[in-house]
Amino acid sequence: MKQNIYDNEIFFREYTSLRDSGVTFNDFIEQPAIKSTISPLVGKSVLELECGTGHFAKYCIDHGAARVVAVDISTKMIDRAMKENPHERINYICSPIEDLEFQEQSFDIVVSSLAIHYIEDYSGLIKMVSRLLKTGGEFVFSTEHPIVTAKKEKNAWVEDAEGNILHWPLDNYHEEGKREIHWYVEGVVVYHRTIATLLNTLIEHGLALEKLIEPQSTPEGLQQMPRLVNEKRRPSFIIIKSRK
Repeated sequence: MKQNIYDNEIFFREYTSLRDSGVTFNDFIEQPAIKSTISPLVGKSVLELECGTGHFAKYCIDHGAARVVAVDISTKMIDRAMKENPHERINYICSPIEDLEFQEQSFDIVVSSLAIHYIEDYSGLIKMVSRLLKTGGEFVFSTEHPIVTAKKEKNAWVEDAEGNILHWPLDNYHEEGKREIHWYVEGVVVYHRTIATLLNTLIEHGLALEKLIEPQSTPEGLQQMPRLVNEKRRPSFIIIKSRK
């Protein structure tokens, strides 16, 4: 059964409260990086895998996309997206992304923001993405950096007695697979993969690597969240762009 943590009442409340604050790692690191990586959207057809509350789908339309199909496993997310970011050229679909079956559709751009680390069958997902992309189409996704997902125990900086950060612990890097973490609730499952697996799987399914980013914070982020300076020591995310 696919994980749907976002329909958990506690998780949904805490997560949406965080995102609504506008002062997050997403706002100052991941989203600026992924938006800088995507080609111009004018006239393009876009498939967004795990759309959340629809902000990025609306961003695509506002920047000239011809149409967006925005998919999310969470009923709560899709309901909020349809209320807050409706548009006649956005088609919201509530479904696990692994179960998508588009028989006669293809897309210029497939994009996914911080969702792929929740997917168990990465190879199967990339096979599907390759099939849905038009020739010359691009796939851009962000995921938690493998440096973050590797360690089996709770991921946290190692600190001295005064609370000063000493270093980030890295272990179990080549032992890929399931990790369980606490994020608002217990038992949130993510899947650790090495950078080699992330890249080589794309290549195996006919996609050519174009760009890889390990982003740091924007200047505004450093002003509002000074702790983001630690991204210079250990990146939270990785953004990968490939093309069919």
